[in-house]
Amino acid sequence: MKAKSAFVIGAALGYLFGTDKGRQQLEKAKGWASETWKDPRVQEKVSEVSSTASQFAKQQASALKQRTSSDSSTTPPATGPAVDTPPMGL
Repeated sequence: MKAKSAFVIGAALGYLFGTDKGRQQLEKAKGWASETWKDPRVQEKVSEVSSTASQFAKQQASALKQRTSSDSSTTPPATGPAVDTPPMGL
């Protein structure tokens, strides 16, 4: 099954990159993707998702900071490496 999938994918890529019609189709697809990306509706959604992701990351960073500061008060400081490691280069 893997060999058949690889063959189909290879044939498709060969068509796209190896023939004039394939390259024309590829250029059409690139043009469509570029137009779609520049669409104001798409950019509005991208902005919304970016803002939501940023807010989530800030919330998680704040929660993580609180968790680590409360954990460090109950955990004794480390005195050295947890595992004996040989010196580099030996």
